[in-house]
Amino acid sequence: MIYLWLKAFHIVAVTVWIGGMFVAAIAVAALSAPKSLPGVPEPVGIAQPDIIGAVRRLDRWATSPAMLLAWLFGLAVATEGGWFGARWLMMKLVFVVALSGLHGMLSGTLRKLARPDEQPSPASGHALPAIVGAVVVIVLLVVLKPL
Repeated sequence: MIYLWLKAFHIVAVTVWIGGMFVAAIAVAALSAPKSLPGVPEPVGIAQPDIIGAVRRLDRWATSPAMLLAWLFGLAVATEGGWFGARWLMMKLVFVVALSGLHGMLSGTLRKLARPDEQPSPASGHALPAIVGAVVVIVLLVVLKPL
């Protein structure tokens, strides 16, 4: 029964983590884009510092703790399931480490965007496809266990 609880908490933590990464990646891509085209009026709406502040708070209070909990519960599930040494799990961990690093990059980019004198890395605009790709591979590995 403990295995099912660990797996459920792992899935919840991963869902919050990846959802927060989607929000951060979309915000970074939108806020890093060229401000406006010549002759096109600037849209009226929420100020950029407000958006950055909100996404950074989400990252600090939900996304980052969820990532840590996903790691904790994931390692517990792998231990309970006796899966250490399984090739599919090792491959999954490669992608999870990459997602963790990407999360760090997105957090750093949000910090840079909060400072008016710094510009984010152009690579941060490609975070969303990387997140989607990694999640697809991870889900396929977990469900199919092909290796």
